[in-house]
Amino acid sequence: MIKSAFALTSLMIAALAAPAGAQVVSLDVGQVEGETVDGISSWKGIPFAQPPVGDLRWRAPQPVEPWEGVRQVTQYANDCMQIPFAADAAPLGTPPAEDCLYVNVWRPEGTTADDRLPVMFWIYGGGFVNGGSSPAVYDGSELARQGVILVSFNYRLGRFGFFAHPALTAANEDNGLLGNYGYMDQVEALRWVQRNIAAFGGDPNNVTIFGESAGGGSVSMMMASPMTRDLFDKAVVMSGGGRAGLRSTTPVHSDDGPDGEDAGLGFAEWAGVEGEGPEALSALRALPADTLATGVGLGQQPVAPHSGPLMDGMIVLEAIDKTYAEGNAAPVPFMAGANTADIGFGPPLEGDVIAAHFGPLADDAREAYADMADLPAAALRTVVYADEMMVEPARFMVQSMTRAGQPAWHYRAGYVPQVMREEWSAGLLHATEIPFFFRTIDARYPDETTPEDHAATAAMSAAFVNFAKTGDPNGPGTPAWPIYDDESRPVMLFGVDGNHGGEDPWRARLDVAQAHAERASD
Repeated sequence: MIKSAFALTSLMIAALAAPAGAQVVSLDVGQVEGETVDGISSWKGIPFAQPPVGDLRWRAPQPVEPWEGVRQVTQYANDCMQIPFAADAAPLGTPPAEDCLYVNVWRPEGTTADDRLPVMFWIYGGGFVNGGSSPAVYDGSELARQGVILVSFNYRLGRFGFFAHPALTAANEDNGLLGNYGYMDQVEALRWVQRNIAAFGGDPNNVTIFGESAGGGSVSMMMASPMTRDLFDKAVVMSGGGRAGLRSTTPVHSDDGPDGEDAGLGFAEWAGVEGEGPEALSALRALPADTLATGVGLGQQPVAPHSGPLMDGMIVLEAIDKTYAEGNAAPVPFMAGANTADIGFGPPLEGDVIAAHFGPLADDAREAYADMADLPAAALRTVVYADEMMVEPARFMVQSMTRAGQPAWHYRAGYVPQVMREEWSAGLLHATEIPFFFRTIDARYPDETTPEDHAATAAMSAAFVNFAKTGDPNGPGTPAWPIYDDESRPVMLFGVDGNHGGEDPWRARLDVAQAHAERASD
């Protein structure tokens, strides 16, 4: 990885870390002191940018002001402003607030700057409208216990993180960076790692980015973006889609059709803000945070337009699936997967689901889904849409990386915790694999886990840690996981009947889903 002279200088300064066992670490802007519990040292709530409030609402992250003395960082800062999702698989641990741009670090006790441990950089999901770094299932202690440094952070969500308006475009306060403020936060947090992780004993040249759902989509954004090419070394996409249907191709500004500014104007009209000049921007920035959050969130009833991520011409240049398909994603070792009962939705399908959805490919699809012929139409529709939204796109990304000459691995998570097997008879639901890869199942299912559950989480977590350490998920604590090849198209199945790497029992389903996606894009 090529570093700028400035970055190298910052790393040399940061590397003057405290001696073994100490909790005080010197960063590029000041000293921080964390705490050590049960052999793991952690620092929570370190600012990586100024609070994005007032005139900094809808600005790129601004540098933190240096501080004197030692800053105590032992508690999570606020998660970013949102309306919490009651059914969230990872409930927030702090109240949401607009002042939220903070990072957290975990490492094994006694790590020094000379250790240069692999770094795992976690990006949470939540549809870009919910989520945060504080949920107990995202605690990095058990990953750190396996010999890595875990970094998590917050990024802006909803209208705080993804918003365009003609007044913002005209002001151009950040040299062309517009619209994707949440993505800007992600990039800045990754830059913070490059400047500071050596001080914690981490290796800035061995950084693995991984994320789930919207976090997985964010990993793909980083795989495609020219702004992040020298900031990470390996990547994992967990239930992050991968086809164009999950990613906005709406531009911030366009003279030819709908754009993000249209959504911003629609919200401004709802909020009672008129005009497109500086006065309108001032009025929008003066709106209470609760007003901006209204109607945006999982389970919320929309009250005004909201764009989500946008094509901004600087961070997001094109549809990300195009970048993968053309072999132009970041040239790094790669893993991707989804769950056995992952999320899937789409237009209603009446009557014969297979015929209505697959059209000319219906005969192939009937054969591929033959063992589901007796399912009710609604259940079959969910399976088909999940295959096309999450399961096949994971293979598509792995396939694309393989064709580009990069080592890549495909997985599918299907281990259902014993306490949930009666309720989750269809398989492992969206986002419920996370505590197994983090080894935080006791936080998710307190007093309800079993030895079998713990054996499953040990193997799943070890595969991710092995990958972060070496660029290959094979190693101690894991079964053999074949590298992907486009002839046999193997997969690692993490299931209730054990972990098996090899032939994919869903290959026919994914092949027809792939053919359908390619036909639709022609």
